[in-house]
Amino acid sequence: MPQQHRGLGLHGSRRRRSNRDVLQGITRHAIRRLTRRGGIKRMSASIYPEIRFVLKERLKTIIRNLVLVLESSATPNHERKTITTTDVVFVLNRMGTPVYGFHPN
Repeated sequence: MPQQHRGLGLHGSRRRRSNRDVLQGITRHAIRRLTRRGGIKRMSASIYPEIRFVLKERLKTIIRNLVLVLESSATPNHERKTITTTDVVFVLNRMGTPVYGFHPN
């Protein structure tokens, strides 16, 4: 009796992640908590999409700068692939937003 092989189509269908806007995961309540911490008491309902847009642009800038730091710190024998806390603190200081409590060496 020949040996049975499992075909490629026997594992079930793949699940794909829906293309829902990820920024909607930043809820109104999360934005409200952050603004309360910043000292804002009252907000218009139309401010939430604007805050999401500004947050997205800020994160793009930070991530772009982090990638530049990783690329510039690579040596010919070793390419860095992990972002450290020091990298984030360095990038934020360079952008003019110092993070207190972290002392770069």
